[in-house]
Amino acid sequence: MRTLTDLEYLKLTRFQRLGYSVLRFFYSIPGRFVKLGKGIWNGIRKCGLGIAGECRDIVQTFVRGDWKTRVSYLVMGFGSIARGQILRGLLFLLFEGVFIFYMIASGAKWLSLFGTLGTVEQGRVYDEVKDVYVTVEGDNSFKILLYGILTIIFCIAFIYTWRLNVKQNKIGQELQEQGKRLKSAKDDLRSLVDEEFHKTLLALPLTGILIFTVLPILFMILVAFTSYDGVNNGYSKLFTWIGLDNFNALITLADSSGNSLSYTFGEVLTWTLIWAFFATFTNYFLGMLVALAINKKGIRFKKMWRGILVLTMAVPQFISLLYISHMFDKTGVVNNVLMNLGWITTRIDFWANGDTARLLVILINVWVGIPYLMLIITGVLMNIPQDLYESARIDGANAFQQYQKITLPYVLFVTGPYLLTSFTGNINNFNVIYLLTGSVKANPTLTVNGQFVKSTDLLITWLFNLTTGATANYKLACTIGIFIFIVIAIISLIVYNILPSNKNEEDFS
Repeated sequence: MRTLTDLEYLKLTRFQRLGYSVLRFFYSIPGRFVKLGKGIWNGIRKCGLGIAGECRDIVQTFVRGDWKTRVSYLVMGFGSIARGQILRGLLFLLFEGVFIFYMIASGAKWLSLFGTLGTVEQGRVYDEVKDVYVTVEGDNSFKILLYGILTIIFCIAFIYTWRLNVKQNKIGQELQEQGKRLKSAKDDLRSLVDEEFHKTLLALPLTGILIFTVLPILFMILVAFTSYDGVNNGYSKLFTWIGLDNFNALITLADSSGNSLSYTFGEVLTWTLIWAFFATFTNYFLGMLVALAINKKGIRFKKMWRGILVLTMAVPQFISLLYISHMFDKTGVVNNVLMNLGWITTRIDFWANGDTARLLVILINVWVGIPYLMLIITGVLMNIPQDLYESARIDGANAFQQYQKITLPYVLFVTGPYLLTSFTGNINNFNVIYLLTGSVKANPTLTVNGQFVKSTDLLITWLFNLTTGATANYKLACTIGIFIFIVIAIISLIVYNILPSNKNEEDFS
């Protein structure tokens, strides 16, 4: 496709420009994939070169090192202690001791069972002495998987610390050969509150992220490759590695029970994206409209209107959503009002029809989200220079043109990142869907393992339903969780790269 010059592009109409941009996007897709492949290959290549460089440096350090450095390859911290860096050496030595003790006590056991996730199941055997059947404890696949991951992370941390120990010995030896003074324990402690203070501050948060964020994510990813569910719970009955079977179940026409998993997943994914789009942009533009209306010159009692909208945010969402859900029941307030007005003769079951329920959810979410967007955009509107509007009015621009050329670009620039996070947040908006659609009937055309799925279910609520009850399907839920991550990651990367706040930062500086 030929690229137009700036002059040729300016001669196009608005619709021609839109069509040209869309065509350019589709024509650029193969090139983007090629660029992505090159980036992945370059990353792998750099990683390989980096590992090779580290290995080469380890060998050279051992060959050129003195006896203190060489002993440190087996006894971590020995070289630092021998050179007078007692505190640093003791910390290395303590870490090695803890690692060896852990591996002997239990770490080696978890690693040895990690490949099978256990072989001995719990059972009952007859005790001839007591003349009763007793329960014999077996392996626990859940613990094996969890502690196996922890052990692998601990091993990686040990390798990193061992490499750091080698580097410290190399640096210490070079400094001694140059006749320079090595850092003492006081110098190390002083640096932790001075030039290395950022590491001191980040140590605890990074540890928390590793334990409470990274570890659960790794566990969820690995569960997607196992047979973990309500029956194979890992204790009374072990679960095992099954490879890509769970992923195949989501993309093939049917699973072993004859359920159309791919159809159900496609329907739920499609509705999730539709919901996220309308839930984000209806709130955004209607909230902007309300903010513009309240901030318009001549509007009286502005504080009162803002206060009324803010009050709706003070009511807990749990209460308001449940109340609204009951309002639209067959015996709810809405049906009663319509009956009293004579507009209907038979009560309407709003939640019985999937399409009606979906529309209701989107409309009710507007009522929930507008006040928050109004507050955000009000703050942005107050920071737009009024000189821009004055100049536009002098040039003859009407109200819509001012909105199109000044207000909208400025608001989009400031709130673009929020718009992206709001869209990704709505993909995982559990509260609104779950609290509003509790009485919605399941869709008989959407089934998974004999369980029906509601027409209003998002991926996140479907995932929740899969993990509750005696037949909890944890493996499929984790697989869906991975797909949710992939969808959100792709959308976030694409949108972030086209946001005005990312591409045209200098235009509003």
